[in-house]
Amino acid sequence: MTRNIKPNAADKIFNPIAKFLTGLGISLAGSRILAVRGRKSGEWRTVPVNPLTYNGERYLVAPRGHTQWVRNMRAAGGGELRLGRKVEAFEAVEVPDDEKPEILRLYLKKWAWEVGRFFDDVTAESSDERLREIAPGFPVFRLR
Repeated sequence: MTRNIKPNAADKIFNPIAKFLTGLGISLAGSRILAVRGRKSGEWRTVPVNPLTYNGERYLVAPRGHTQWVRNMRAAGGGELRLGRKVEAFEAVEVPDDEKPEILRLYLKKWAWEVGRFFDDVTAESSDERLREIAPGFPVFRLR
């Protein structure tokens, strides 16, 4: 079964606010708007995200799992990160599960206050083994 957590009522209020502010150029803890072409429509689809820098490279983590933006990213192979009028185009490469533990750990250290609920009992202090167990449910993309 592919993990895909749908937005709840609070998310349906918070996400548009985060998207609006980020669109104005006001980043919330490093937020950006991810724009990626729809795999069927070819139209731009947007969602607020939290890019992560680890060992000098940038990543996008999908805390809700295999969502629409993840499926679109796989098909498009890249997209744009937007903050106000600033647009940064990128190519994306999906990270293999064995490389995810430290990326997920850092992601949780930075944004557990926002996304921790999607990780159930897993925290930044969880073992590498536990992070490897959950890795298939959390797509990660390296940005170039």
